[in-house]
Amino acid sequence: MQSFPTNRWEKLARRIEALTEGLGRGVMWLSLAVVLIGSWNALARYGTRFTGWNLSSNAYLELQWYLFSVMFLLGASVTLRDDSHVRVDVLYHRISPKARAWINVAGTVLFLIPFCLLMIWASWFPVRNSWAVHEMSPDPGGLARYPIKTLIPVAFFLLLLQGVAYLIREVAVLRSSTPEVRPPEDHL
Repeated sequence: MQSFPTNRWEKLARRIEALTEGLGRGVMWLSLAVVLIGSWNALARYGTRFTGWNLSSNAYLELQWYLFSVMFLLGASVTLRDDSHVRVDVLYHRISPKARAWINVAGTVLFLIPFCLLMIWASWFPVRNSWAVHEMSPDPGGLARYPIKTLIPVAFFLLLLQGVAYLIREVAVLRSSTPEVRPPEDHL
């Protein structure tokens, strides 16, 4: 069995990371939209109370929730790319880069990739059913639910792709011939 040259895998990882970076830039702007819509919701509630005009709507509340959901779901792959996820870091920073790479490869292969595949599979049928009936919010004036539900398998697919790029990067660390260097000890 012939293995692919490393540069093809690295090129794939770069493409995936470029996609994730572009996605991250787009998701970043959603935080501004969430703040603006949330501010409007608060002002509209008080404005309705004092003016008697109905300035508020369930659609605005749901839009704020939906945008937050989009930020959370699509931000997961960006967080993995930036290595900003929560890590119990008792010994991790004290071990060599190759030992860290082994831990990352094992975690990606044993946990991240299977979990992403499970979530894609588990969410597929509810999303399909939601599209079949064009599911709507039960609240008066609410928004459609099927588009936001679609983001669940999409987000886990993007996280899976970023996991593949992460795996490629960590395998490259394992295959490198540079000597292992321990980081300096933190003196607190």
